[in-house]
Amino acid sequence: MKIAEIFYSIQGEGMLAGVPSVFVRTSGCNLRCVWCDTPYTSWEPRGENRTIEEIVDEVRRFGAAHVVITGGEPMLFDETIELTRRLREAGFHITIETAGTIYKPVTCDLMSISPKLANSTPHEREGGKWAAQHDRVRYQPEVLQQLMRGYEYQLKFVITNANDLEEIGKMISEIGASRDRVLLMAEGTDATTIRSRAQWIAEICKREGFRYSPRLQVDLSVR
Repeated sequence: MKIAEIFYSIQGEGMLAGVPSVFVRTSGCNLRCVWCDTPYTSWEPRGENRTIEEIVDEVRRFGAAHVVITGGEPMLFDETIELTRRLREAGFHITIETAGTIYKPVTCDLMSISPKLANSTPHEREGGKWAAQHDRVRYQPEVLQQLMRGYEYQLKFVITNANDLEEIGKMISEIGASRDRVLLMAEGTDATTIRSRAQWIAEICKREGFRYSPRLQVDLSVR
């Protein structure tokens, strides 16, 4: 399978924020988020083909207990099923980072789902040629429900402004998500932007019963 990178860092987001983890980043995505922070796995996918045995062996060498399969979109690939099975056999706690648009019967301990809001649609980038396709694919309620039924899950939403809250409310109502499994996090690629948005996002979480998620990889300047 095509792998962009494998590296050891800390989990920056979600319920396991702060946990040392090995990240296996697949290359290739069915979405084109305008604010994508890994364009080398979506807009211009790069990487090299690796066997599952090679991937598992490299993950083992770091000596961590947690592994995160991320992308891009790892659920695009049938090989992810076998990869996660092998990682479970090796004793790892497995998180899968997905946009929730594709279902595959993978093995994982935490399904970390990041449904994409309208704020992700690339209306202007590259002349807007990806906008219609992105909008058509980005929200798949039946897939989200299937993932939520089958796995321990969290729902992470990237917030650009308070107007995003209405869309989130409609989405979680339609799919029947538990509010204490919903995490809000600020959109931004630098710590200053994250901090400026964190204040009002935290107030929304207090009012609505959501969780606030940091983005430690930005705050601490780690991968």
